[in-house]
Amino acid sequence: MGNGVVFQAAVAIVAGLVVSVLLFVPFVALSYRRRGRLSAGRMLAWLAAVIYFWAIWAYTLLPLLQVGSYRCAGINLDPLGFIPDIQRALAAGGNPLRRTAIQQLVLNVALFMPLGFFLRTLAGRGVLVATAAGFGVSAMVEFTQLTGVWGLYPCAYRVFDVVDLQTNTLGALLGSVVALLVPGAWRRAGIRPEAALPHPVTRGRRMLAMLCDVLAATLLGFATTAAFTTAVSLIDPDSTLPQGSYASWLGSGLPAAVWLVLILATGRSVGDYAVQLRYRGGRQPIPLARLMRALGGIPGYALLGLPSLSGNLQAPFALAALLAWMATPQGRGLPGLLSGQDLADARATHEADARPQNEALPRGK
Repeated sequence: MGNGVVFQAAVAIVAGLVVSVLLFVPFVALSYRRRGRLSAGRMLAWLAAVIYFWAIWAYTLLPLLQVGSYRCAGINLDPLGFIPDIQRALAAGGNPLRRTAIQQLVLNVALFMPLGFFLRTLAGRGVLVATAAGFGVSAMVEFTQLTGVWGLYPCAYRVFDVVDLQTNTLGALLGSVVALLVPGAWRRAGIRPEAALPHPVTRGRRMLAMLCDVLAATLLGFATTAAFTTAVSLIDPDSTLPQGSYASWLGSGLPAAVWLVLILATGRSVGDYAVQLRYRGGRQPIPLARLMRALGGIPGYALLGLPSLSGNLQAPFALAALLAWMATPQGRGLPGLLSGQDLADARATHEADARPQNEALPRGK
């Protein structure tokens, strides 16, 4: 049983981390548009919420059993059926928390308390929504068990228990009440007025933009490579095409092309959009400045990874980008050095935009 709990926890953590990585860039972009910044505490809370979501399913459904290795489970539709079990547990003497009947009730309540807590602290929802969500999620879990994982098994291998439905719903309600202890300013989930105002351009914010660019480009390259390899295998399993070489070209070339077109058209990369930054000013013509800005970012890095180039040129490029980020004001890095531009908040006022292009912005604007 101990190994089973560890396995379920590992599945929840791994699945939660994978989903969080996939959603990181949209999460950063949404945070800057709704709250004006990215809060480390709120980011960790959302990570915990994602892992918790997977934990619910892992602890209620896993491990999946082999057909024929279990007996079909029963159904309990008596909402008060737990009372005799509690009475026997209390009458037995000793510590009641050591009794299985009581432990099961307590754990069912505790399992759904985070649901109500997260709904209030992250989504700004109250007791009614938490109670309804607790009932809905618990019902989905119970019916998944009742139907043998929706027909995957010929019958249920875990008991459909209306008492679980009750205690899970109670847990979500209690979690919402406990969340009232969290300061109200932290619990407000709506768009904040300060989100539309310019914020200081810091080195950390620029690093976050770089991280978003690298992550988004890597995921795009990986998805492109996987899709191409899978498509070739399905269309012509006996193909003699050098799939590895073509896949590498696509995996590096497509992100480079996407980022290059985006920067040439708008002057901003995916990371710049996510954290509300832009490069501005400089003495070069805008098209040339944007091209140089692109070559100092993802397009330059991706092009160095093409198979036709010998040697590992991406590692020196990444090191140079890191050193430039550390050495330049506001962390404008290689894009700023090559383009001669400064960094500014993309929400800057029109008055700030009216500055001459060759006039550097003060730091933190």
